[in-house]
Amino acid sequence: MANYKIFCPGNRGLFSERIEELTSSVSQWLAEESQQGRSLRFSKVFLSDAQNQYSQYEVSKLHGILSSSATTVVEQPPTDGSKIAVLITTSDHAYDILFYGLRLKEEEALGLDSYQQATVLFERYINNIEAKGLDIKTHLVRTWIYVSDIDTNYQGVVNARNDIFAKHGMTAETHFVASTGIGGNTNTRSASVAIDFLTYPSISEGHKKYLQALDHLNPTHEYGVAFERGTKLSLGNEEVYYISGTASIDDKGQVVYLGNVERQAERLLDNIEALLKNGGATINDVKYFTLYLRDLSDHYIIDNFMKSRFPSIPYVIVLAKVCRPQWLIEMECVARR
Repeated sequence: MANYKIFCPGNRGLFSERIEELTSSVSQWLAEESQQGRSLRFSKVFLSDAQNQYSQYEVSKLHGILSSSATTVVEQPPTDGSKIAVLITTSDHAYDILFYGLRLKEEEALGLDSYQQATVLFERYINNIEAKGLDIKTHLVRTWIYVSDIDTNYQGVVNARNDIFAKHGMTAETHFVASTGIGGNTNTRSASVAIDFLTYPSISEGHKKYLQALDHLNPTHEYGVAFERGTKLSLGNEEVYYISGTASIDDKGQVVYLGNVERQAERLLDNIEALLKNGGATINDVKYFTLYLRDLSDHYIIDNFMKSRFPSIPYVIVLAKVCRPQWLIEMECVARR
């Protein structure tokens, strides 16, 4: 069994004070999870200002706790004003999973455009897994691609991913992977791209189902991008669903409910429900949501919407521009059954 928890500090003081609060609450929760036979498997840290906060986080006790397992850090400010939020996964069994959170150093990123940076990161990942006897087409399940100034840099990332996937035999006729391409930064000033890769070393194509809901939203390749709407993994007695970043889009690939963030949230959730249904799951099987807002001032509308609709499912809302300016909100989730 896997368990998910999202932590946001109530303290509104210094960043160091907020980290101290999180360290205490995370430590206590992990101790409670340990009593239930579950241990830390993965964490994701959302920062509001990586340039000023990352060095403090890196020397903190919280980092020491989280770095004992797979972890990733990205600048995507929590919209509740908390400066830092943490998503944590625990489980009562060890997953056969590899997680790579790949970031460029300043000297590596300097002078490279988004196409070149994305290519470097994909090739670094591929070299890592091929050294373990794995390949991108079979074993890569999901990516998170963070793009600074996404309105300008996203197309370069799209082109790089298209080229890499085509080189490795991943096409619309075969398959891509679940993914979220979203605004985000790292503590490297010249980096316009960072990527997280989720890999399952023991799976084969027979373990996967690529989710579709063609009466709700069209295949991504129709507008030139290479990712799956969602992927279902059948792992023994458990099914895991990775739903890609999903927005208010119709079956023709058009943005719907322009300018209305709440209606867009309703539509994207309809899309997610349809994708889950294609894999035999429901929205009640979702374990957590990550929500991305383009406009900070939409936080209260969406927070109230989520509290009303999903009072018992954890979620975090962060500030991150979506790849089309007309999309005011995007959402991803993980479901299990």
